[in-house]
Amino acid sequence: MALNIKLLAEICEVAGAPGYEKRIRDIVLREVTPLVDEVTIDNMGNVTALKKGKERKKVMVAAHMDEISFMVTHIDEKGFLRFHTLGGFDPKTLTAQRVIVHGKKDLVGVMGSKPIHVMTAEERTKPPKTTDFFIDLGMSKEEVDKYISVGDVVTRERKLIEMGNCVNCKSIDNRISVFILIEALRTIGALPFDVYGVFTVQEEIGIRGASVSALQHQPDFGFGLDTTIAFDVPGAQPHEMITELGKGTAIKIMDSSTVCDYRMVEYMKGTADRHKIKWQPEVLTGGGTDTAGIQRMSAGGAIAGAISIPTRHIHQVIEMADKDDIQGSIDLLQHCLTDLDKFDWTHK
Repeated sequence: MALNIKLLAEICEVAGAPGYEKRIRDIVLREVTPLVDEVTIDNMGNVTALKKGKERKKVMVAAHMDEISFMVTHIDEKGFLRFHTLGGFDPKTLTAQRVIVHGKKDLVGVMGSKPIHVMTAEERTKPPKTTDFFIDLGMSKEEVDKYISVGDVVTRERKLIEMGNCVNCKSIDNRISVFILIEALRTIGALPFDVYGVFTVQEEIGIRGASVSALQHQPDFGFGLDTTIAFDVPGAQPHEMITELGKGTAIKIMDSSTVCDYRMVEYMKGTADRHKIKWQPEVLTGGGTDTAGIQRMSAGGAIAGAISIPTRHIHQVIEMADKDDIQGSIDLLQHCLTDLDKFDWTHK
């Protein structure tokens, strides 16, 4: 089945800074409301789409809606903006980028910095810092003040394109998982347990929404959905790659915030093999996902694991994922949810 690239592009391109997820939340609500039995929004803005099963055990699946972004901290006398990052940025990725400042109206700006022509020899050899950059709106201070205030959020500007068998856009992390969860809910069959599909907020600044949602729902089982590093590029050593594009969806074993339940890892691997879904193991030595919030924030903990989508150029505006890996992630999530009562979950 071909992926709905039009929907994926809409999901990836829309703005949704941590704490300011309304635009992406509106798309999620539009798509999931006809697909499930109940939709709720909590005080933080997490969307829970409940699809009921035969038994009242609870399964939570989390995909975060927010994207790495910025917040305006200062407007100088010439109308240039200074900012604070919301999420993890490699400063060199800010060079020569367009952004959208979300004030009284959306304004396109550019990331500016000192031209190399006027840098000292020492400055040319130093790696850039986020404080070296400012946002230029091409307006005077008086014009900027009409629309922009300190505290307004800023997102990155980039359209989704198809490249070979891949999609490329800003915010593949983690809008690809939002798309995967929607598509799984759209096509999934009868369920053994209640599934709480949660589209979470503020993951990029501390796994905040998933923790609150898990505390509310108290799941017995949990699946995180997020991107992972595919460092399968020139210069990478085999042990550094984490995952590779086109080698299948990834089954998380651990990251810096979670050691996945060994039973869940075994279950996910077996499910993928039974349904002939290509997969690869993921041991992510840095970074965490909503899986940690699901696992820890229910009484006694949840039996938790994660489906990870291999992604090149992560936390840039040129993030890239393979279409077959995306479809494999949808398929694995569907089968993991429908087969969950067929596994022996006792400690062995």
